[in-house]
Amino acid sequence: MSGKHRVPLGVTFGSLGVLGPKAVVDIAQTAEGLGYKSIWTVEANGTDALSLLGAVSVAAPKLDLATGIVPVQVRTPPLAAMSAATLQALSPDADVWLGVGVSAPGILNMHGQPKVTRPIAMMREYVALLRECLSGESVTFEGDFWSVKRFRLGMRLGERKPKIVMAALGPQMLKLAGEVADGVLLNYIPVNHVPDSIAKVRSGGDAKIFAYVHACVGDLERSAKSARRDLYNYAMADGYANMFRAAGFADEVNELREKHAAKDRDGATAAISEAMIQAIDFIGSGAEVTQFVSGYVDAGVEHPVLMPMPWGEDRRAVTQSTLEAAIAAV
Repeated sequence: MSGKHRVPLGVTFGSLGVLGPKAVVDIAQTAEGLGYKSIWTVEANGTDALSLLGAVSVAAPKLDLATGIVPVQVRTPPLAAMSAATLQALSPDADVWLGVGVSAPGILNMHGQPKVTRPIAMMREYVALLRECLSGESVTFEGDFWSVKRFRLGMRLGERKPKIVMAALGPQMLKLAGEVADGVLLNYIPVNHVPDSIAKVRSGGDAKIFAYVHACVGDLERSAKSARRDLYNYAMADGYANMFRAAGFADEVNELREKHAAKDRDGATAAISEAMIQAIDFIGSGAEVTQFVSGYVDAGVEHPVLMPMPWGEDRRAVTQSTLEAAIAAV
């Protein structure tokens, strides 16, 4: 990689599910060829994150492998440790970043899981137990959320072991991530809100700062509708709504929720301004996308992760252009 920043850049397949699971191999090999450092996957109601990364470990062995995120309510700490350790054994020369987080009610409902009432306590316990499970030692653990008796990871790892990344939005979760995790993953975050979020992470500790950077090489007028639908879904989740408000988009969020309560879906999506789109789901020329990604590095993100938004008639071509524009930023 070349450029003034020389920071590692990742890409997530999370926005590219429309291309189909097999496309992860193509995206990974393309990213590896361009100089990307890591590839990330999500887990909600589509692809299984660890299966995709297993395919990548064979197809693009130089890429670090990361989840961003898997819900802690769905994968137990022992299972998460087993999955991450399996990936590490398959890719001994790559870093494995196990990104975990407390999932939103909508996803929990699909998995038959109740809403979390103590997310901070749950995440603290999950990360503590996950670290024990990754240690290779016998683990007996009795907590408020999980109970484990005599679990021992049934494989030996070398010096390189999976690292833990926490998804975080609010002040308490950001501080906790700094305290207990190896990294923190920011998402849907406007660049102007990055320094404040990093400060909260640093109040807890020195976790590495990752951030999804949403971008699309395309035409704003053509793709604005897609961006509004995307942001609408996230603005309906309380955690994201609060972060959007703190970042300066309280008017948009409040109007959106008022329209939603009145069952006016069109009015709700229309409440999302172009300024909000361009702060979070940026759409522009290749050079403008390069500049947008650079802004996150300038703001203190240590490992930006491109989320290419495939909005256009040729989704793969849009993705390619966006991948090429983003790597020029680092």
